[in-house]
Amino acid sequence: MTIASMCSPTRSPWDQPMDRCFRIFPCLADPGRRSSLCLKLALVTIHLIYAGVLFLFDGDLIENTKKEPWYTALYLLLFVVTLIQYFATSLSSPGYVLDAMMTVNDNTNVAYKKASDTSSQSASSRNGSFVVSMEGNQLGRSLSGSSTTSWSKLVADLYPLGSPIRTWTCTYCNVEQPPRAKHCHDCDKCVLQFDHHCVWLGNCIGQGNHCKFWWYLFEDTALCLWTGVLYISYLKAHITRVWWQDAILILLLITLSVCLIFLLLLLLFHSYLILTNQTTFELVRRRRIHYLRGIPERVHPFSRGVRRNLYYFCCARSAVYRFEPLPTPQEIEERARSYTCSDALTCRCC
Repeated sequence: MTIASMCSPTRSPWDQPMDRCFRIFPCLADPGRRSSLCLKLALVTIHLIYAGVLFLFDGDLIENTKKEPWYTALYLLLFVVTLIQYFATSLSSPGYVLDAMMTVNDNTNVAYKKASDTSSQSASSRNGSFVVSMEGNQLGRSLSGSSTTSWSKLVADLYPLGSPIRTWTCTYCNVEQPPRAKHCHDCDKCVLQFDHHCVWLGNCIGQGNHCKFWWYLFEDTALCLWTGVLYISYLKAHITRVWWQDAILILLLITLSVCLIFLLLLLLFHSYLILTNQTTFELVRRRRIHYLRGIPERVHPFSRGVRRNLYYFCCARSAVYRFEPLPTPQEIEERARSYTCSDALTCRCC
């Protein structure tokens, strides 16, 4: 036996099948992706168990399905829609800063080429929800310096004059972050309007998928509530027949009640964030965010009013990216003003 063979690590019988599996499914080679996939499978399995046990034990539900199929069909439709919404949110992009930067620079290059062919008129490029508007000669000077100058100028215009660049430059990605963006250590990317990283989804929640996330919470809360009603109806009718079935259903109902309370609180919390145009990160870490430190806590600097907040959150999502500049001191002072009776009559909060 050679010294090299003695020093080499021994391989277990499972190593070769695992290597083959990793070659077929490269995503499983990453421990983070494996844990995320296991959590997704666990969540889907829990949903299937709750629905399967109900149809397995409750014979009256099957009989009622034959008489009134629409009731069970609606329940199964909500079940399927909830799972579809879960995977749609999990696979959707939260809006990465690097993608936005590439889009801005590409559109600015196209705009500059068009402007140079016509004259020194102002060149503007539109990308969904934001407009990059620059004078032709300024655009030419910025593009001649570097490929990221267009993005740098756009981000700089979102901050007050004189703000040091180091306060809004990511120390990990080394890119300029617009207001409300943050680096996610789980995804290792900067996310626009970062809310939080959801371990159950295996994805960040940001500007691009916060609306999908809210609808998933709403649908899952409704599904849990409906499932709980069906469980309680079964127990009221068959509580003394088969004790072990009752024990299983009672245990599942207790767990379901805890999940329902958590989902309901989470749904109410995110509804409040939507109405005030905040994110979880901004609410929890407000004192650590440099551009929010000097703003009173009762003031929501990015709020446009309840009605417009709802509109931009629910209806203005056809655009890919949207950047919000920091409010001016005059706007902050106006929003910090106490409400009066006339404000209530004029619907100032809306």
